Amino acid sequence: MGKDMTQSQAALLLLADGRLPAGGYAHSGGLESTVYAKRVSDTAELEQFLIGRAETAGFVAAAFAAAACTFAVRNDIAALATLEPELDARIPSPELRSVSRTLGRQLLRVMSSIHPHPHFGLLGRAPHQPLVMGVAAAALGLGARDAALAILHETIAGPAAAAAKLMRIDPFDVHATLVRATGRLDRLAQAAVDHADAPASELPSVGSPLTDIAAEHHRRWNVRLFAS
Repeated sequence: MGKDMTQSQAALLLLADGRLPAGGYAHSGGLESTVYAKRVSDTAELEQFLIGRAETAGFVAAAFAAAACTFAVRNDIAALATLEPELDARIPSPELRSVSRTLGRQLLRVMSSIHPHPHFGLLGRAPHQPLVMGVAAAALGLGARDAALAILHETIAGPAAAAAKLMRIDPFDVHATLVRATGRLDRLAQAAVDHADAPASELPSVGSPLTDIAAEHHRRWNVRLFAS
């Protein structure tokens, strides 16, 4: 709290930086299995994949990150504790729940090291990534919209980066899709914030069944480039 706008923007850049050693670079967000299934084969299909990911898993994660940030800022420990089981219930795939907790544990380790805060100790050993992102945003003096934007950015930037290794595709075209997505991410972040004051049970629950199925198939592969 008390940071000026420039400092807040810098803190948001830190959270959204793919070079933060929190493990995101090892995941394709389901793109690897989707490319293998031939559901994504060119730039246009990649863009639709990224849009779908932002509107479903990304939006849910953003709403929970925004809520976690809001509760952390208010020091509402009881409300913060209600988020974990509710997010669990919104991720049908055991593999995706495991991925979320793995990434959450890594982000928690990073943030506890570089910017310690008492609220990190309330999250347990392997919390879901969006909840850590929300608490980290609060610890850095950011708001709920910042937390939502950071998680939404990661939701599509990770698969976009993986596309260069999984497909014959021009990196410039990939980044053009990210530019076109910026307005959508802004709208989704604001929608996530609009839910941030709601009880955990009333937070968005948007499903993507093909992603859940693909994740369960992907974890059984003997050879793969990405962890998910």
